[in-house]
Amino acid sequence: MTGPQAARLIVLRHAKSAWPDGVPDLDRPLSGRGRRDAPAAGRRLREAGRVPDAVVCSPALRTRQTWDLVSPELGATPTVVHDPRLYEASAAELLHVVREMDESCRTLLLIGHSPGVQDLVVALAGEAAVDCLARARRKFPTSAIAVLTLPGTWKRLAPGSCALVDFAVPRGGKRGGGKHGSSA
Repeated sequence: MTGPQAARLIVLRHAKSAWPDGVPDLDRPLSGRGRRDAPAAGRRLREAGRVPDAVVCSPALRTRQTWDLVSPELGATPTVVHDPRLYEASAAELLHVVREMDESCRTLLLIGHSPGVQDLVVALAGEAAVDCLARARRKFPTSAIAVLTLPGTWKRLAPGSCALVDFAVPRGGKRGGGKHGSSA
């Protein structure tokens, strides 16, 4: 890998969604809790110095709304692609999308759905910070953020090749404050 900074893959499961009657899955919006939690995820990324260069997001309404609430908290304007391959994607399909990233992107944010995002993180994590991997395996709740560092290029990304350096579940309070879980 060239350059002083290792590449990072940040995997975010969309914030909590609503289940309105008669609404197709692709069109389900965020719930009130989801609208509170998504900005907390953005703040968590900014405060940790993990602002993405690029974002690849599922086209589902709940993932797009998650991004719309995360993005103002970042203090930056990364390139965003809404990729239909992320909707209902398996870990293998998500891995294929990530491998296509341009090497100039040093930090990629992927916003998707369970179980694909959880399976991707667990598959990629060859080593992990204290208890991160166990927590990610056990449950990958809405608004969960996993941060993986890559030892090589996006194209060479493979199962077991990354270090899982953080796993957190930011939560927004009723007034926009929030608590968030941390891995270490």
